[in-house]
Parts: sequence; structure tokens; C-alpha cells
Amino acid sequence: MTDSTRMRALALGAALLAPGLAPGLAQAANWLLLQGSEPEQGTRALRPWGFAQLAYQRGEDTPIPVGGWTGQGMAANRLGPDKRAAERWQLHRLRLGVRGRVPGGAPLDYLVAVEAGDNGATREGDELQLIDASLSYRIDPALRLRLGQFKPPGSEEALRPAPRQPYFAVSTAVDQLLNETFLDHDGSDPLDANTPRGPRSLYHDIGAQLFGVLPGGGPWAHSYALMLGNGNGVARLDDDSHKDLYLYWSSEHVEGGRGAARQGTKLFGWWQQGRRELDGADPGSHLRTRAGAGVIHQAARWRLSGEYLVGRGMILAGSDGGAVPGSWNNAATRIAGRNLLPEGEAEGWYLEGGWRLAPRTWLDLRYDRYDRGTESAADHRRFTTWTLGLRYRIDRHWQVMANYQWREAEAPGLDARADANRLLAALDDRLALQLQFVY
Repeated sequence: MTDSTRMRALALGAALLAPGLAPGLAQAANWLLLQGSEPEQGTRALRPWGFAQLAYQRGEDTPIPVGGWTGQGMAANRLGPDKRAAERWQLHRLRLGVRGRVPGGAPLDYLVAVEAGDNGATREGDELQLIDASLSYRIDPALRLRLGQFKPPGSEEALRPAPRQPYFAVSTAVDQLLNETFLDHDGSDPLDANTPRGPRSLYHDIGAQLFGVLPGGGPWAHSYALMLGNGNGVARLDDDSHKDLYLYWSSEHVEGGRGAARQGTKLFGWWQQGRRELDGADPGSHLRTRAGAGVIHQAARWRLSGEYLVGRGMILAGSDGGAVPGSWNNAATRIAGRNLLPEGEAEGWYLEGGWRLAPRTWLDLRYDRYDRGTESAADHRRFTTWTLGLRYRIDRHWQVMANYQWREAEAPGLDARADANRLLAALDDRLALQLQFVY
């Protein structure tokens, strides 16, 4: 099976799991509907909403042990977005928005939100970033049209709203493959840090989406989405003639609950493809493809979910020597730049679950693995992470969260004594604490 065939098969896999093959399943949240439209009954014209997340993170700040940047700070052990420290308090996110139905009687819904804070969208906390700005028109329950800037259909972790995330950070594969960093070059210029042209995508795009829930499924609900987007992230116009295509399907069996608290199992698959333009040593248009499939089961007192993702083209490949991008090496002959594998391949997966210890307390555990540069032994890097989490909901507005990550990395195609493996062995574990307010 070719790579392109495998990706299409993976994206359609969940759709082929007919109800008769999976009896007794139940439904998880439908993020397409929850974020893309308002309820048909009782919708207000203006509904303010938002959240704030205050975070503390800490690692050991182990320095680079080998190579031209020996003794300097290791980028993977520093905290984003600026990579200046391994320990800090930060206002991670402050998002303010309004949503509702446009007055006048037409089934036209809107969503607008801006974000501040210290994260990949706001770039060191000194900007106010437009995150969501969309209009959705309900033709009927099976066909809705959404226009503007919003999250395209894709991974469950990427689609889930930030306040609903059970962990402080998403899995490595989802972050690296879907939270896109926009670069102009592949990083081969020794005197160029290859600075991103704007914020990361934050799993957003600008475009048009058709989506809905198909009728006549009985206890089953079959959802779909088809989107054309610019493929250029948030708050930026298209900079080339190419469009990204997004496809999504999920099959659910309804058991109980409603909205974001619905209980049950969802089978889903998705596929994305577009082109990116590069200058420099590897100029031209490069195909970027992402696909995945997974399942999530949500019960009253426990949940279990997993997802498998693959990517081809435009694979992020770390920084030179593992150093903070923009840092000169010790000999002052080279600048650490961000690297990219324009024709590279990657895959990853996660398996996670949670147990409700008490009415307001959840214990969470996730294992995730990410393999990048799998097309060659020299480029192959493997990252594995165990995340243990505890969440306590103080009331309907306030929640506290504690996460601890055990992180490991290796270059499996190279000798254990190779510089790459000595560098990756210095990857630190990390503690994260978060206080969240939602209204």
C-alpha cells in the first residue's frame, strides 16, 4: 500500500465501522456542532463567554551536553513561546468572546473571540490575537455552512476547546503535526534562525466548511465535515494560490447526557492536505498531508480514548544542536535555526484514560509516542511521554489541575553513543500546575 493510499484508508476507516460491527457503543461530544452552531431552541442574540488560565511550569533546565552549543540552554527543556527559561508563572491564556444568533429570524449563528496571554498565538504575550470569527448558516440539520476563521475538522485533541482539555498540553504528535509553525526555509542556512512568519496555527484556519449530522440513523449519529481553507493559520490572508482540503467523519451511538458532557463512544477519521511554499535550499511547493483515526468512550465515571496520526511533508525537525533558535554556537560561526523536513514523514499515537475519583475530582493518565523523520535512519527521532494528571473542579467556574510528564527521546536508527542520542537523553521531565476560570 502506498503512503497516499494508506492515509486515505486511515481517514475513512472510522466511517466504515458500521453500527452492526460495534454494538452497545455510546456517544461523545460533537465539537463540530458545539463550536460551529447554536442550539435550535432558546438561543440568545448575545452570549458573552471566555476563560483565563494561570499556569506554573517547571523543568530542570538541563543544558546541551554535546556539540557546538554545549553548555547552552536546550530548546526542548525551555518553556515556550520564547524559550528563555525552564521555570515560570505565566498567564497562559486569556480569551474573551461573544456568540449567539444574528437577530432577524434567520438561522444564522456567529462566534467571535480574541486571545491574550503568553502562548504560541500571541507570541510572548505582547499581542491581542483574533482567534475565532465565523458565521454559520443552518440550511437543515444535515447541512450547515460555516465561513470565517475557526478550527477545521481533525484530531479530537485539536478540536476540543482549551477549557475542556483534560491535560495541560496535548500529545506530542498532535502538537507537532497539527499545530502548524509557518516557516519560509528548511533551516539549512547556517546564519539564519528561520524565524516563523507569525504565530502558530493553534489548530485554526480561514475558509468555508459544510458540516452536519445525517438523519435516519436511529440511535446512531453520523457527522461529517468538508472544508476548504487557506492553510495559513490565524489572522493572515492567503499567501499563495493553493487551498487546503479537510475531510472528517464520525459515527456515534447515543447513550446519555448532552452537549460537552455527553456520554458514550465516538469513532472518527479525518484527512487534510495542502501545499506550502518554501524559499532557500529546497524551494518550491511541497505537499503537506495529515490523517488520523481514533475512538473515545466517555462514561459517567470513566473515559478511555486513543488516536493514531500520520503526516507526510513539512515535518518540523527541531533546532540545530538542540539549541534555542537564534543562539550562536560557542565558536560564533553558526546560528541555531529551526529545521524542517519538506518531504519528511512522521507518525504518532496516544492512549489515555481518566477515572472520576469523586464528584469533582478526576485522575488522568496518558501515554503518547511520536516518530518523526521515519523515512531515514539518520533523521528518525522518537519521543515518548507519560502524563499523570489530577483535576479538581472547585465550582462551575473554577478548576485546578496538576500534571507531571515523564519525557524520553531517542534516535533509534543511530548508535546509542551517537551525539544525537546523547543530546536526546538530556530531555527533562516537566511539572505543570494550572488554575482555570471559565464563564
